[in-house]
Amino acid sequence: MRNKEIGGASYCWCILFFIGLHCAYGDMSYSVEEEMKRGSVIGNIGKDLGLGIDALSSRKARIDTDRNDKRYCDINLRTSDLVVAERIDREALCGKKASCVLNEELVLENPLELHRVTIRVQDINDNAPQFSEDLISFEITESADRGARFSLSEAHDADIGGNTVQRYILQDNEHFKINEATDASGRKYPEMVLVKELDREHEDELKLVLSAVDGGSPQRSGTAVIHVTVLDANDNAPVFSQAVYKASLAENAPVDTVVLTVSATDADVGPNGDITYNFDHLVGDHVSLFSLDQKTGDIKVVGSIDYETESAIELRIRAKDGPGLTSYCTVNIDVTDINDNPPVIYLKSLTNPVCENVSPGSEVGIINVQDRDSENNRQVRCSIQQNVPFKLVPSIKNYYSLVTTGQLDRELVSDYNITITATDEGSPPLSSSKTVHLSVADVNDNPPVFEEQSYSAYVSENNKPGSTLCSVTARDPDWRQNGTVIYSLLPGEVNGAPVSSYVSVNGDTGVIHAVRSFDYEQLRSLKVHVMARDNGSPPLSSNVSVSVFVSDVNDNSPQILYPAPEGNSFMTELVPKAAHGGSLVSKVIAVDADSGQNAWLSYHIVQSTDAGLFTIGVHSGEIRTQRDISESDSMKQNLIVAVKDNGQPPLSATCSMNLIISDNLAEVPELKDISSDEKNSKLTSYLIIALVSVSTFFLTFIIIILGVRFCRRRKPRMLFDGAVAIPGAYLPPNYADVDGTGTLRSAYNYDTYLTTGSRTSDFKFVTSYNDNTLPADQTLRKSPSDFADVFGDSDGSPEVGTFNLCLYHVDE
Repeated sequence: MRNKEIGGASYCWCILFFIGLHCAYGDMSYSVEEEMKRGSVIGNIGKDLGLGIDALSSRKARIDTDRNDKRYCDINLRTSDLVVAERIDREALCGKKASCVLNEELVLENPLELHRVTIRVQDINDNAPQFSEDLISFEITESADRGARFSLSEAHDADIGGNTVQRYILQDNEHFKINEATDASGRKYPEMVLVKELDREHEDELKLVLSAVDGGSPQRSGTAVIHVTVLDANDNAPVFSQAVYKASLAENAPVDTVVLTVSATDADVGPNGDITYNFDHLVGDHVSLFSLDQKTGDIKVVGSIDYETESAIELRIRAKDGPGLTSYCTVNIDVTDINDNPPVIYLKSLTNPVCENVSPGSEVGIINVQDRDSENNRQVRCSIQQNVPFKLVPSIKNYYSLVTTGQLDRELVSDYNITITATDEGSPPLSSSKTVHLSVADVNDNPPVFEEQSYSAYVSENNKPGSTLCSVTARDPDWRQNGTVIYSLLPGEVNGAPVSSYVSVNGDTGVIHAVRSFDYEQLRSLKVHVMARDNGSPPLSSNVSVSVFVSDVNDNSPQILYPAPEGNSFMTELVPKAAHGGSLVSKVIAVDADSGQNAWLSYHIVQSTDAGLFTIGVHSGEIRTQRDISESDSMKQNLIVAVKDNGQPPLSATCSMNLIISDNLAEVPELKDISSDEKNSKLTSYLIIALVSVSTFFLTFIIIILGVRFCRRRKPRMLFDGAVAIPGAYLPPNYADVDGTGTLRSAYNYDTYLTTGSRTSDFKFVTSYNDNTLPADQTLRKSPSDFADVFGDSDGSPEVGTFNLCLYHVDE
């Protein structure tokens, strides 16, 4: 049999607003019979609340109770039924109370709701009446008058209402009948009424069966045997001074504490007036709690009194005189509470771990605090230590919400041990603590950070592909994949080629490798950008620049620009016979594609026709006379010059130079023989004749010019074959700037004459170097107007026509 009531006579709605917390409070009432099987349905909570099964499950519906021992009902989340979880014994829970109520609480989360569930336990007839004594003895004098009443010990039935004792039945006899009486406290008890006088001589004892019958269905009964001994003279029963005694006793009262003393008197004297006291039918644990002195009537404490177990105790005391007449009284003991129970903290719900980016004020846990004491002793205050970003917010009744008070940062603190302290308001106060461990979950909120703002790497040219240049390192304080760093190159170009064709980076270690072999003469430095990216979602990244500097290696031999290497046009230079010691007669011009000391050139004459006649500047390459020219000197002088750089190991190149000591081309009969040693001429015969004619025509003009020069004390610097080219400021592409390094220390231009050998060569002019300058081995032809543009009118230039033959320039 089930009965359900929702609401009762009135409804109570309470809505409390806290930070991020919505709470509801309501009452539900149900009825259930005791001793129902586990799983028996009490009612449907989901239907009564108007919530579906899914809502109850998602909101973690559960039944909470103030008791910490048993939970008598639970929720079946599959059906939303309120079911019996433990055996319910009304007698064990409520004793003889007329109403037996279990107060439970239904807790719903997200948002937090609390509903009071009242379950009224209905009694069933599961207990039979019992007498405190199986044998009741009376000694009744034969002088007892008809109508004499003899009180009997009432039968005890743990049930209540109609299921308790309803009537007594006495075995049929001619002397006694049973009657029901009520004492001053309102308690009903049976009494035996004498309906016919006793005759000890006829019958000195009687044995009657007394039955107690309850009103349940089916009925239950209990019996006791009444043994009547017929005596003479005891016609007064003991009488208590009070029908009901009341006493107050503090819980945890020490053993042997006297609760109170009961007292009864008997008008009889002698053995008929001797009274003894006894407990009448002690229930439950009362047997182990109290003792009763049979002679004095002192009730003492012999066990541990606990207010939380039982706050009111009722004792039934029987006084019996010598012959057996009895009377009864009731002792009501109120147990007073003392603060002997510290608060108990229960962690009902906890979000663990909690994300570090959770907003302040977010709820991460629900705390419930219980104190079994009463009144002020159960008023509890909760607090947590001050050095954590959390606080407790009071909620419904004894519930608290654990919420954040600030921004969490896993990189600073990854775990919190939150100590919650609960203190009651008793005297003295009691407290307890509970530590909640809360972990902070990582989110990807930190990009990788490089250890340096920029990196530099140095590598020698001609390195091996795959060699290590340098290593970049980025740190990410995030956890696991959020802190795993992957390196990559950002797209870019170097000299029109992808940067990935020059260098590569190891994605795991950040080690940068060279993809190719570098050439200092082609590439002296490059800058790449490396990106460090984590594996978070979304990923975060940062960039850093890496500068790679290529250092020079001495891998290029000096290149001689003048005189032209063997195999080119034959070159012969004239040295005037009047040249004095120290006169500049020619210059070896060389360059080196390397740089630094690898391009520092030195010049040495390794072989000459006359070792003491000419010398060469070690760093300038200028060939000068060491002494004045004498008539005995050979007209044909051959020099072999070696040009060596300063690298390790040094590299060198050699050239050969032919010098003719003569003031007049006509004095050199062998010149034609020298020119005959050149390559086969590609010119036609008429071109040779034309060139010889032109040379002869201008010879006179050159002699005049020489005379003018001698008059002005100006010496001719160099005489060249018609094929000579003076690259004053020309450097081949990719060659180092060698100003001041010994390769090309200054620019020189020389007086130039065409000889009879010019029929095999073209005259070469050189302007200032620019991107359009032709290499030394290509022929440049210009008109007279072009020459004028190059040299201008400085220093009294001759007529324009003369620039086809002669070029003057003063040392810088």
